Amino acid sequence: MRRFNNLMINEWLKLSKKRMFFMPYVLLILLPLLVGYIVHSVSAELFGSAFDFSSTMLLPNGIGQALTILAIIGTAGVVSKEYGQGTIKFLLIRARSRTAILASKYVIVLVYALTLTIVTTIAVYGSGILWFGLNGGEAGFSEILLSVLYGFVYTVVYVTLAFMIGILTTSTGVTIGITMFAITIDKLVISRDFYKYVLFPNLNLSAYEGNGAPMRGMTLSFSITMLAVYMLLFLLAGFVVFRRRDVA
Repeated sequence: MRRFNNLMINEWLKLSKKRMFFMPYVLLILLPLLVGYIVHSVSAELFGSAFDFSSTMLLPNGIGQALTILAIIGTAGVVSKEYGQGTIKFLLIRARSRTAILASKYVIVLVYALTLTIVTTIAVYGSGILWFGLNGGEAGFSEILLSVLYGFVYTVVYVTLAFMIGILTTSTGVTIGITMFAITIDKLVISRDFYKYVLFPNLNLSAYEGNGAPMRGMTLSFSITMLAVYMLLFLLAGFVVFRRRDVA
């Protein structure tokens, strides 16, 4: 376990040494302030309190989507840059299994996504207090936590997809491009029964809150199961390819 912890520390240090490492955190602090100001200026009555503002903005179709995009950009090169810079050879000659090396990278990807989520949650709530106050509104802390959960699941699925693509293509640019394309089409609705088994209509679990199922025959447990299956497939494909790929 100690060796695995050392691998994770090493991966976090490599990630944090990037010149643009802190930029996503700064953007996710400033963006809620800007959005809150704009909304308050246009219609101060739109949100009754900081709770209402936060529970709405933290959803995957709010600031939560910006969080996902920044998480993808920040972690897309975790594996692919090792190949591009040639450092993968030095990494694999160490007395560590390929599975452990890749697992440590994936854990750090999740940790990075979690830290972005925490920073965004605090920033959104602080912006809500600043522009809309604490009194009034219908939402409470439970609604905020539920929105955070929905947003985090959305982010984790996408960074896992990007993680797999990065392993398969060994290209940071291609990884970001494909994943961003997936985000642009994930709101697409196809009126066919088979489409409920596709990843995209199952991504936004908040759709079950009030608006009902995204498609006929879908339930919250069904979507959670489908997301778990896709996550497993993404990780299985990534780990199998990484373990078997020859490094010249």
